[in-house]
Amino acid sequence: MKNKDTADILDRFGDVLEFLDESRFKINAYRRAARAITEMADDIEVMWNENRLGDIPGVGKALQEKISQFLETGRISQLDELLKQTPKDIFALLSIPYFGPKTAALAYQQLGVETLDDLQKQIETGKLAELPNMGAKKVEKIKNGLERRQQANERFSIGLAWPMAEHIIDYIKENCTTDMGRIMPAGSVRRFRETVHDVDILVETDDGKSVIDTFVSMPDVTQVLAAGDTKASVLVNDKFQIDLRAIPTSSYGAALQYFTGSQAHNVRLRERAKKAGYKISEYGIYNGDEQIGGKDEAELYEALNIDWVPPELREDRGEIEAAEQGDLPELLTLNDIRGDMHVHSHYSDGHNTCKEMAVAAVELGYEYLVFCDHSQSSTYANGLSEERLQQQIKEVRALNAELDSIEILSGIELNIHPDGKLDFPDSVLKQLDFVVASVHSGFERDATERTIAAMNNPFVDVIGHPTGRLITRRDPLTIDMERVISAAAETGTALEINANWDRLDLKDIHARQAVRANVKLCINTDSHDTGSLYMMVLGVGTARRGWVSRYDVLNTMPLTDLRSRQKRNRM
Repeated sequence: MKNKDTADILDRFGDVLEFLDESRFKINAYRRAARAITEMADDIEVMWNENRLGDIPGVGKALQEKISQFLETGRISQLDELLKQTPKDIFALLSIPYFGPKTAALAYQQLGVETLDDLQKQIETGKLAELPNMGAKKVEKIKNGLERRQQANERFSIGLAWPMAEHIIDYIKENCTTDMGRIMPAGSVRRFRETVHDVDILVETDDGKSVIDTFVSMPDVTQVLAAGDTKASVLVNDKFQIDLRAIPTSSYGAALQYFTGSQAHNVRLRERAKKAGYKISEYGIYNGDEQIGGKDEAELYEALNIDWVPPELREDRGEIEAAEQGDLPELLTLNDIRGDMHVHSHYSDGHNTCKEMAVAAVELGYEYLVFCDHSQSSTYANGLSEERLQQQIKEVRALNAELDSIEILSGIELNIHPDGKLDFPDSVLKQLDFVVASVHSGFERDATERTIAAMNNPFVDVIGHPTGRLITRRDPLTIDMERVISAAAETGTALEINANWDRLDLKDIHARQAVRANVKLCINTDSHDTGSLYMMVLGVGTARRGWVSRYDVLNTMPLTDLRSRQKRNRM
């Protein structure tokens, strides 16, 4: 489906019009059309072929012509003409938070800012701060946004890296004819860090040349950086570096440990080995010249008299001491998850119907699924009025009669207002099975008190994405997480680990703090389409980094147990 691409180009058209100071009516027409297409369940190419573009709300004849041109040629000629009047890197510039079209126009006209490098220079010279309505605070926010973008270009999300590693591993398994044993990701990917520099893959084989020949000939490889008999590096899609190593069986475990652990963790292991009179390398653990382990990772840890440490914990955050005492937690696994308790549908800003989302959840083997569409004040996300919420509740009840292998629940993602008030009264909330409350506006204000106020509501089960961060685009809210975690413990409110690749919020450190305070967590994907449900694995990876066990998580419970612990049922 080209719905997203079509919506994106219309949004870009709106950005260019705003940059050129066109009428607000015209700008909003493109924004509304983009939003309507984003929210559609129908395939826009099918609608185009059937001459039904006029059925899309807000898409008149002029927009239909532009959409048709884009679907036919991949471009819109009028947009190409308008772009001649803008900076050459306008869309890169507009991706920087607080550097909107009007600010970009001013910087272009008065300072000649056309690229990200130009913007960086004008920040450094202090001239950007001298523009009208700018000021030091806004410039600091733009500077921070520019730095985040540069960091994002150097690293890429685990949300891209993990499925990419799985795809490459599957490709090698299916297409390489030589004998292979274990094949696994290593490095930051195996530790489920939020962002990674590259993807490391280790293959157990004595025929490295054949595996590497298969690896470098993958369809997505755009450049071979190096290729030998035991290791190779390639670029995928001219952007993502993938490194592969072929390891013999006798050293596979040692190599996997060496290329997985953080530098700090590995240094601690080597110090411990040295004190014991051993030497550790990527080839094994040695007593003098004798290899005493290396086939499996566990052999290295066992030789050092400590328990095997799960990959996600290898950050030198106390895991070695815990392993020495036998105190490592039994970490949560993906198989422990019984349901997703925060997904969206076409009722608000989701792309799929309730039934489509439910069927996808059945395919994942879930026991329950909770629809938490946006509430009424989230107008930007087509938030539900009370009337539309009642319609969805009826549809969910009907789905339960139709699907007997899963329990579908009615919920809402309430917007927490700056004063701590919520979008619906308790008389509405008590009709729902589950309530998530989240901050979606007023990001410049301290969010601590309003979050705590929401937790004091007896019908609020979970605080969604508590710090509000977007890893590539937005700093966390100003929020006192110690106070929030303490209030969560007092009120019996769970905190969400939002598994969306750009959120992963709570992050690992806060998840660990919550567990120590006996606060329950809830791992949800916040999916707006069926294709995003896979991101549960990212949330589980983040939880594991936070030392989380299945006993710490709401949605590992059977539904009857989960309901019995809800605040509303303990009043």
